[in-house]
Amino acid sequence: MTTDSQATAAPSRPPLGVRVGRIAFLVIASIVVLAVGAAFFVTWTIQRSFPQTAGEVALEGLKAEVTVQRDERGVPTITADSTDDLFYAQGFVHAQDRFFEMDFRRHVTSGRVAEMFGESQAGTDAFLRTLGWRDVAEQEVEAMDETTLSYYESYADGVNAYLSSRSGAELSLEYAVIGMQNPDYAPEPWEPADSVAWLKAMAWDLRGNVEDETDRALLAATLDEDTAQATLEQLYPAYPFGENPVIVPKISTLPVLDTGAEAASAGPIRDGELQQASTTVQWQETSGVIEAASVLVGDIGEGIGSNSWVVSGALTETGMPLLANDPHLGASLPSVWYQVQLKCSEVNEACPFDAGGFSFSGLPGIVIGHNAQIAWGFTNLTTDVTDLYVERIEGDQYWRDGALVPLEERTETIKVAGGDDIELTIRSTVHGPIISGLADDFTAIADDPVPALGTAGATSPAGGDDAEYAVSLRWTALDPGTASTAVFALSTAQNFDDFRRAASLFDVPAQNLIYADAEGNIGYQTPGRLPIRGAGDGWMPQPGWDSSYDWIGFIPFDELPVSYNPSSGYIVTANNAIVTDDYDYFLSRDWDYGYRAARIAHLIERRAATAPLTAQDMRAIQMDNEMWVGKQLAIAMSDVDVDGAGTAAAVDLLLTWDAQNSASSAAAAYANVLWSNLAQNLFAERETPLPLGDQGRMSTVLAALLDDPSDPLWTNQEIGVKGMEEMLALSAEEAYRELVALQGDAMTRWNWGDLHAITLTSDTLGSSGIAPIEALFNRGPFPVGGGSSIVNATGWELGTSYATTTVPSMRMVVDLSDFDASTWNHFTGASGHAFHANYTDQTTDWAAGIQNPWPFTAKAVATATVETLVLTPAG
Repeated sequence: MTTDSQATAAPSRPPLGVRVGRIAFLVIASIVVLAVGAAFFVTWTIQRSFPQTAGEVALEGLKAEVTVQRDERGVPTITADSTDDLFYAQGFVHAQDRFFEMDFRRHVTSGRVAEMFGESQAGTDAFLRTLGWRDVAEQEVEAMDETTLSYYESYADGVNAYLSSRSGAELSLEYAVIGMQNPDYAPEPWEPADSVAWLKAMAWDLRGNVEDETDRALLAATLDEDTAQATLEQLYPAYPFGENPVIVPKISTLPVLDTGAEAASAGPIRDGELQQASTTVQWQETSGVIEAASVLVGDIGEGIGSNSWVVSGALTETGMPLLANDPHLGASLPSVWYQVQLKCSEVNEACPFDAGGFSFSGLPGIVIGHNAQIAWGFTNLTTDVTDLYVERIEGDQYWRDGALVPLEERTETIKVAGGDDIELTIRSTVHGPIISGLADDFTAIADDPVPALGTAGATSPAGGDDAEYAVSLRWTALDPGTASTAVFALSTAQNFDDFRRAASLFDVPAQNLIYADAEGNIGYQTPGRLPIRGAGDGWMPQPGWDSSYDWIGFIPFDELPVSYNPSSGYIVTANNAIVTDDYDYFLSRDWDYGYRAARIAHLIERRAATAPLTAQDMRAIQMDNEMWVGKQLAIAMSDVDVDGAGTAAAVDLLLTWDAQNSASSAAAAYANVLWSNLAQNLFAERETPLPLGDQGRMSTVLAALLDDPSDPLWTNQEIGVKGMEEMLALSAEEAYRELVALQGDAMTRWNWGDLHAITLTSDTLGSSGIAPIEALFNRGPFPVGGGSSIVNATGWELGTSYATTTVPSMRMVVDLSDFDASTWNHFTGASGHAFHANYTDQTTDWAAGIQNPWPFTAKAVATATVETLVLTPAG
């Protein structure tokens, strides 16, 4: 029996991979009246929310004039005399363009979506309330130093200044639609904790291996006990260290860095003392620059990852470094990113900001980008910072080391638009909140936990017949930390030491940080709060009743991998293994398998061998479409006999293919459909289905199978196949028939771009199920190239659809020889207002890999400016 963390609530259950920002919205039937009078609605209501972007606006709370210069894509450059005015203006501008997105996000992070959209979201709220993001955010705000808190408060003041001037449909079209269902809804004032809580959502999106851990646990329950471990290791193979690169092959020896904190103490963690010393650290001024701290981004799904690399001037045409970054996240409309530049009119100790890059609407500062001296980029670290624990519970107590201890318990109320309040009881152990009873997969583990525990099951569970199992979550992001302050430290860093100090506070989500500076240096630092485990390694759920499986500390910062000016002349991160497997600490067994990293490194070396590298070379590498698994399939199919002239012609097409998943490629269309059919025939279409997971992992499994034609997996009685050749032939024939059904029997009309197209779907009303409403907010489809486990990482779900679901959410190339020669682009556009000129104006360029100029100096910004708004103090 499973012990729920909900004592009285019974809302619908969310899926395991709660995808923040993409929560389904089931609109009540009465909203159909929107279709009536559509012409009036479109001509009047839509444009009411468009912001003023030129002229002058007087605002209470400003100390001096602030200028907001926008280019043709609506990207603002904000210049102010003080940090108070700078972040006030950023809050105002974010609210102008993206307030509905901000409002929706804070309801997500607080577990209050049902207040906006009704009972359909109560189950999601229950899950998010149990995680407690908002509570942790409030603790982090309380622990902020005075300077950092002033940034958040000024930002909130700017948001609220905009809210004071507008309401309802004047804020955003979405509020007009919501008002038909929920007429009493009105946005609340913005608070600093609203900003910080969104960082917890990003940490959840990039949380690590909890999905794989859960899948392995559920799969173990279906396998024969004698072969379970071998099957799991075959389906979840080790990282191919001999074939694909690690990020830091040799850790640089640097002086011990005085971070002023003990955030990564390796000492024991004691119950009730999980908060780090770093959460209350008071940063000192260094080189006249106020330092604070940083954190970042994401979304779980096939293709989630990121690429970043930095190249030394020794390899470039200009003799100065080039830095490239493209984080891979779930496709959302509007994009998670917001381009902005923040400039103090006079850069000094009191106002140290002169930076441009990518921000999150709702968060002050710049997350990824550059200032006048350094540039930085992020990719997901892919280290394991989440563990599931199976708990033995009796009543309101649970077992720990042979004794019963009380569960922590709190009660919260979920308010429901148009419905009754729901009382939610949340239970926690020393490891974290109990999440079984809230999501089906976690509940299934609690129902049958013994296979999931594997070798850890050797520790006998305590308790009598009345004891029940539950599953709790241990996750670094559920402890208060310093992530909410580090954005500012990166933005004001002037050298590698400053950069590393910022990284030392970058606790969650764990990210690879790359670096370049105007002096010609390049570098890398592993940040994050990375756990040191006791008896287990977190690959499978651990027994919560045995404290020897607890985390015992965190890796000291000065022992984390770092690289500074490596002899290779470049550093590549693509979610691959950070270091070789002889590193002193366990980091993960669930790395990306390194095909993107290997391809990027190969392209850098190949291009550098013939000519110095340019920024255009970096942009070309970001759009590389080589499909590694497609190459393996082409080789494998060369000796396979297939039935039917059509299938034979398709296989011949595959054999002459350049392995590039170009949007116009017929061969790429067939290769991907073949891969999908083969994967399903090998793993899913079985009496006991095996999970289809990350395509990089599945590609690694296939490569091993192709080397072993005698492997039993090649035989599948459910589909009448015996052996490798029969499996490949059947899959090729099925792929041909499927592609003919999708795109016709004329191979000249086949193309990967239409098959793999993306429809931009609004995070809320875009999935309402009511066509007239969806048409207001959604855009597309747009044909795209690329694919899963490809440098141009446009992910899709094996066995579900070929449609793009995850994307390079932005791309940037920073030229340290001339910041004005840098380029950038993101997935949609600056505006969150449907029908605004900047709603999706960057998407076509994004799909084609065209990056836009990134003016940074005052002269370049002035030349690019098409509208200027002056914010003035009222009165």
